[in-house]
Amino acid sequence: MKPNLNIFAVAAALVMALFVTFGTTEGAVAQSCLDKRQIQEAVSSGQIKSLDAVLASGGVDASADILNVQVCDEGGRMVYVIAVLTSDGQAKNLVLSAQ
Repeated sequence: MKPNLNIFAVAAALVMALFVTFGTTEGAVAQSCLDKRQIQEAVSSGQIKSLDAVLASGGVDASADILNVQVCDEGGRMVYVIAVLTSDGQAKNLVLSAQ
């Protein structure tokens, strides 16, 4: 019975990750997000924190599965938009400061 619950949790998490990735609201469409190369450059130059540092400072459980990560400009501040699947099967979208 538990494996079926995990399948549903993963499916729900993937839907949430797609929502984060593609957005369905006007605000999400207006966001300017970095591609992977830009994220690496921003971390290397010290413009933003690394994902590990942001997760640690945000108190995210190390056992959480990361489904999707974006770095976006949200009203003049850079944020990580992270879709995670927690150890108890909950899908969550987190918005954490990248600076």
